[in-house]
Amino acid sequence: MLESIRHDAILELRLARPPVNALNPELVRRLRTAVEEADAQGARGIVLSGQPGMFSAGLDVPELLQLGRPALVAFWQDFFGLCAALASSPIPVAAAMAGHSPAGGAVLSIFCDYRVMARSVDPEKPFRIGLNEVQVGLSVPEVIQCALRRLVGTYRAERMMVVGQMLDPEQALRIGMIDELANVDDVQPRALEWLRSLLALPPQAMSTTRLLARSDLIGLFADPTRLSVEEFADGWFGAETQSTLKALVARLKKT
Repeated sequence: MLESIRHDAILELRLARPPVNALNPELVRRLRTAVEEADAQGARGIVLSGQPGMFSAGLDVPELLQLGRPALVAFWQDFFGLCAALASSPIPVAAAMAGHSPAGGAVLSIFCDYRVMARSVDPEKPFRIGLNEVQVGLSVPEVIQCALRRLVGTYRAERMMVVGQMLDPEQALRIGMIDELANVDDVQPRALEWLRSLLALPPQAMSTTRLLARSDLIGLFADPTRLSVEEFADGWFGAETQSTLKALVARLKKT
């Protein structure tokens, strides 16, 4: 479900939940714990990776639809806790996205320090990244909206999120949603190389400057009420969202 691989001082956390690394409660809990504990375990950097062709397809909607409200609220608290752990990590985090990164997969990446994404192998079927929550009946929480605005700008983020726009890797690079393109097999090595170049700098100066530069991102989680977990749960159990998500699951079962 989650593999931990050491590359000297760098810890790679590889999502390993076939077939699409969907984010269910257990995977989110494990990943949150691993990110929160990495510094204390001696890591100086983290690479968050998936598998060739798929970083993460986002939330495990079929499993989450089976949860009652208390369990769903607990899941969202953990998910936001994971985002907070990535945002406020005392050590830098690079996302190595060797394939599709929709919805929750994109969310994880935008809270990292750096994003390397794979060029599409088949031009007719390009990899995609984006916050397509609206298309499946979900609103985009404020903290996630703020994180995307930080990367691509306020107006562009609005246009993307309101329609749930999905981008190919080249489009994502042009607008700043990702930082670098690489061939599928080179995504993880490039993420490692970027981290090593960062870690070669004077450590105290780099770390202090990094945390100051990310203070706006970290501050998004300072006030727990800003997360609006209960309100998000209200929306999840609303008629529109439930019908849209169930229709999505029905389509997935046919493919």
